[in-house]
Amino acid sequence: MPEKETLVMKFGGTSVGSADALAKAVQIIKDARANHNRLVVITSAMYGVTNLLLDSALFAAQGKIDSLPGTESALRERHFTAAEAMIKDGKLRNAVKAEINVLIQSLVNLCQAIAILGEASPRALDAVASLGERMSVRLLGAGAADAGTQSRVIESTRFIVTNAHYQNAHPDFKATTDKTREILNPLLDEGIVPITTGFIGATPDGVITTLGRGGSDYTAAIIGSVLPAHDVWIWTDVDGVMTTDPRIVSTARTLPEISYGEIAELAYYGAKVLHPKTIRPVVEAGIGLRICNTFNPTHPGTRLKANDQTNGKVNKGEQVIKAVTAIRKQKLVTIEGRGMLGVPGVAARAFGAVASTGTSVPLITQASSEQSICFAVPTESAHLVLDALQKNFALELSERDIDRVWATDEVAIITAVGSGTRNTPGVAGHLFSKLGERDINVLAIAHGSSDVSISLVVETNDTENAVKALHELIVK
Repeated sequence: MPEKETLVMKFGGTSVGSADALAKAVQIIKDARANHNRLVVITSAMYGVTNLLLDSALFAAQGKIDSLPGTESALRERHFTAAEAMIKDGKLRNAVKAEINVLIQSLVNLCQAIAILGEASPRALDAVASLGERMSVRLLGAGAADAGTQSRVIESTRFIVTNAHYQNAHPDFKATTDKTREILNPLLDEGIVPITTGFIGATPDGVITTLGRGGSDYTAAIIGSVLPAHDVWIWTDVDGVMTTDPRIVSTARTLPEISYGEIAELAYYGAKVLHPKTIRPVVEAGIGLRICNTFNPTHPGTRLKANDQTNGKVNKGEQVIKAVTAIRKQKLVTIEGRGMLGVPGVAARAFGAVASTGTSVPLITQASSEQSICFAVPTESAHLVLDALQKNFALELSERDIDRVWATDEVAIITAVGSGTRNTPGVAGHLFSKLGERDINVLAIAHGSSDVSISLVVETNDTENAVKALHELIVK
């Protein structure tokens, strides 16, 4: 067994979503402990539980608590069924069920308080959302102990210290480093496996917070970076990062290796792999990161590597394009007019107006003549963005300096990702040729600022054909 080697493993919602999945996770923990002196385990809530909890809180804010008994029953059934199936020790099983029951009662109390107030504050929503992880960690911890792994359940609120920005809290890395080492290292030194909650932390005053989207992965990266660990493994329900969505292309395959820059682009452009903020602590700490499949644990998965230092030059036989992804349900918004030519500040005002609506812009392109600016926004936000732009440019529109502000019908952004897109001649030409062969019209194009992706906008009806066409450029 390697001396003092620390491994951090995180299990996603589907990996702890049933008794069968939990049993597999327990076996993976047991096997990993046999090969690593120091092991930390992080768990998400059971699949779908967080949404169920938050829906209950939002209904309560509207005075609707009729569905609360049904939610209670559903939570008990899922967690208790798993406990009955996987925990053989009756005393341990009953203790876990009692603890979970207390947490379910906490949900009821919180929702009743929310209903009385008629409002679900961000702080209250974090308290509700945290219950999923707090229930699942007890199941997984008991399962591991029942299987003979020396382990201890510890909620991450004890050592992940954050600010009070509820629903998307930011860790205080100095305080988190001190607390994590103080609490986890003595256990690790004794050979005990800490099993803790992803997604949640606490303010210095001990108030529960959540880390936002990708929170459990982020927890794994934070713990891995501050201990520090040698490796972080993310256990999910796929064999790793795939070349594209296998529901679109049946020949999609797992990438054995991908750079941090490439996976950040994939995550940004719709691939449900890792949230970009998950990657940062791991990159900065120089820690290995691997994505594995709970339901196929012998598969090597995908290993993340440092961004290549070859300036995008690809060796013979290497892939220029490694993956293709698609973001659906977008619209292209265009601001156009001859009066824009040479006028400073138009773009700043435009994106200031977009920002005022709370809308994220995934793609921007501008005509070299400076007579138009075009960018993508989610379909559901397009009307808000158009209203904000028309108000912001009301004078210019009335004086015809700007001819019009308009949006297309629904479109999709297709992104080809690969560090080889940077300096490999003819890549864009190959992309356009493949799309042209299938009579797919490109409405806009943008080369990502990270230099590892090229994005194309196509009509929504062409989405799947475009993905299939570009996937053909990925060679073995």
